[in-house]
Amino acid sequence: MDRRARRIVEIAVDLAERDGFAAVRMRDVASQAGVALGTLYRRFRSKEEILLAALQIESMGLEDILREHPVAGDTPRARLRHFFSVATHGLCSKPNLARALLRSIASAEDGVTEKVAEYHAIITRLITAAMRGVVLDEGTPTDDEATVAFLLQHVWFATLVGWAGGLHDTEQIIEQVMAAADLLLRGMER
Repeated sequence: MDRRARRIVEIAVDLAERDGFAAVRMRDVASQAGVALGTLYRRFRSKEEILLAALQIESMGLEDILREHPVAGDTPRARLRHFFSVATHGLCSKPNLARALLRSIASAEDGVTEKVAEYHAIITRLITAAMRGVVLDEGTPTDDEATVAFLLQHVWFATLVGWAGGLHDTEQIIEQVMAAADLLLRGMER
């Protein structure tokens, strides 16, 4: 991402952190980033695209953290708990931004599908590494690993949406994901 695009994303993140999804207005982002509105629209077609770019930056930051401090635990379950704890607390530590990111992931805006797929690929890689207990970027997931990662992401997303709506707290997110992980890991052992 070039410097101008990164600045645009940073402005959108600041607005979302402060006042949530509705505060990320394209005109305000352009003005605060010092770019023409047309320039902004040539780079990002919607605020959802900008926020998904922010999500990619956040997920790459999570990758960096996990490279420096590998997922702890002696079993796949323990490592998954550590991974989802770090990921959940990191995301939810900025609640207004987290809610804006979740809303962007769930949007039906043109152009977001590819960005959501890229995010899912990153999270699949991180979940697979956690299950294996290895450093990142070590091979393609098996079919079972890919299925477990896919399903855990969906449980995680659903519980994050529940958190965003005030249904439960971050610890409950982790417990719900781990209940699913327990069932899926037992299924892989058969």
